[in-house]
Amino acid sequence: MTDQTLTNRLKSLLEAERKALLEGDFDRLAELMAEKQGLAKDLENAPLRAEEVAPIKDGLRRNQELFDQALAGLRNVAARIGDLNRVRKATDTYDAKGRRQTIDAPASKRLERRA
Repeated sequence: MTDQTLTNRLKSLLEAERKALLEGDFDRLAELMAEKQGLAKDLENAPLRAEEVAPIKDGLRRNQELFDQALAGLRNVAARIGDLNRVRKATDTYDAKGRRQTIDAPASKRLERRA
């Protein structure tokens, strides 16, 4: 496989990765990661010129920023779900003197259904 073909494949892969990140298609990202690793292995021995590497480097940097933002979003969702679960079990209030009081939710023995 020629160096030009490898760089073109990597560029198209980076664009597909970007699209999957923007759409939140994490299953597709897993597939692309395996393909990207294979291309990276092929590129190890390929002599590339600086003008070929620059767009790839920019694409990798751009996608890394999207990965970071997606991960931050997932962490925020996990924290929010944790907060909601804590509120469900107990609520903190403050009395007239500013002392915190915890009001525990009654134990429920019924199954909660959600649509």
